[in-house]
Amino acid sequence: RLYAGQRRLLRPGGGPPHAVLLSCGSAFGLDAAGGGMEYLSEKGIGFAVGDIRVPLVCQSCIFDLAFVSDKVKPDKEMAKQACLNAEMNNSRQGNTGAGTGATVGKFYGFDRVMNSGLGIYAVQLGELMVGAVVAVNAMGDIYDFETNKIIAGARTEDGKGFADSEMAVYETYLKSPLYTVPNANTTIGAVITNGKFDKAKLNKIASMAQNGLARSIRPVHTMSDGDTVYALSVGSTLNSLDERLCCLPS
Repeated sequence: RLYAGQRRLLRPGGGPPHAVLLSCGSAFGLDAAGGGMEYLSEKGIGFAVGDIRVPLVCQSCIFDLAFVSDKVKPDKEMAKQACLNAEMNNSRQGNTGAGTGATVGKFYGFDRVMNSGLGIYAVQLGELMVGAVVAVNAMGDIYDFETNKIIAGARTEDGKGFADSEMAVYETYLKSPLYTVPNANTTIGAVITNGKFDKAKLNKIASMAQNGLARSIRPVHTMSDGDTVYALSVGSTLNSLDERLCCLPS
């Protein structure tokens, strides 16, 4: 769910973005992009227009309006402070940042969901480094792919266990094909690598990252989900896409 300008930036042949911003707050969170732009502008980063630098920022927001106060919305000042905090390499996970109001397991509605949040992970293989940051706000349940067990998701009516959203979808649509699920689900994330890849290869990497979502979320990529993954190259390490990235853990 990207606007036309973002799609032009991300597709092969378009100019590269200078930053990607992940936010909560649904459409209200779009105000945060201004803080990212101001931070980059002060660093002299951006598209040159005469003596002016215009930073190009792509942004995606999760829908969390049912779980956070409508009095507090991500804004320009918050985003700029987040950029300044990043300089100290003091990252946080959980119900923070873009994951503040994130939830999972929404097939039965908001009464049986669980909190999720923002997750960060990084691996290194030789000189190649790959990191990922994801705000998980899915309709489905979250699985540990090593044990194949649900670790977060829709709760049973008594709140003591998991309801298994994947099976619930199957059984519900057999009986009621027109059953609707709340369109309040948006898993967004970014994969960042120091590998030197062009946009076509980065598009492939983003596609591979979506496979990681499919291994961890069930059901995934439904019509009520707005899943978006960015892939970014920030280095010059030369690598084979198949031999290096395909052997990293999802």
